[in-house]
Amino acid sequence: MKRSVDERNRLNDLTNKEWLQQTKSFWISKAPPRDELKLQHPATFSEHDIERLIRLFTRSGQTVLDPFVGVGSTLIACLRTGRRGIGIELMPQWCELAEQRLAAECDNSSSPQDDIQILQGDAGSKLADLDSESIDFVVTSPPYWRILEKNGQKVAAERASRDLPTNYGDEIQNLGGIEDYDLFLGKLGEIFAECARVLRAKQYMAVIVSDFRHGPQYYLYHADLANEIQQRGMVLKGVIALLQDSKNLYAYGIPYAFVPNIHHQQILIFQKPESD
Repeated sequence: MKRSVDERNRLNDLTNKEWLQQTKSFWISKAPPRDELKLQHPATFSEHDIERLIRLFTRSGQTVLDPFVGVGSTLIACLRTGRRGIGIELMPQWCELAEQRLAAECDNSSSPQDDIQILQGDAGSKLADLDSESIDFVVTSPPYWRILEKNGQKVAAERASRDLPTNYGDEIQNLGGIEDYDLFLGKLGEIFAECARVLRAKQYMAVIVSDFRHGPQYYLYHADLANEIQQRGMVLKGVIALLQDSKNLYAYGIPYAFVPNIHHQQILIFQKPESD
């Protein structure tokens, strides 16, 4: 059956029916097993979920930016959807793994890797080199505040037992190592302000985050970060709950206290307003 895209649709290549399905306030994450290269990184996300966001918020051939690209999941999603991709990553070891993963993906893809760029360095500095309003969509999962530094965490202990990295890295610019939570949020806000600058007017940004515990306190990271980004001029348009029901269950507080297993993330959807 021939697909019919509404001629008034300037956002994506979806039919109205396809678009309607994406407006649910929850999505079920589809995460296939991670390859050996992707497994090296301690905090990754599913290419399938990123593909879904890219198809919703861009048209074929447009440019997608990920300022915290890690081992390249967003760029692989760009290849699979026929979009240009720019990824920024601080840590050289993750850039190298991203290059390897992209090379392997290109063996199975008709999309040219020439449309993909990996910029190694600090996100703030690299974003400053990009032209204003040159990006059609920003999608990323930013660092978590010190959450990966907790050696007692069960997931971290499992990774350590397999000789896999348990944190982002030791670079001094690593935002995940900032000790003060408010300072951490402010630094992220500065980077997302730059993302807003390079994003075209009326285009969208998706930020994938999860709330977390640190010591006895539970942090509403998604709400704190949403407020920080809104203060930088972006408009929050909605939140999608990304359900991750395939994750392992851990008996954190049993039988003494309630401690939740966090099996969902929030996708914060922002739009850049038109200039006055």
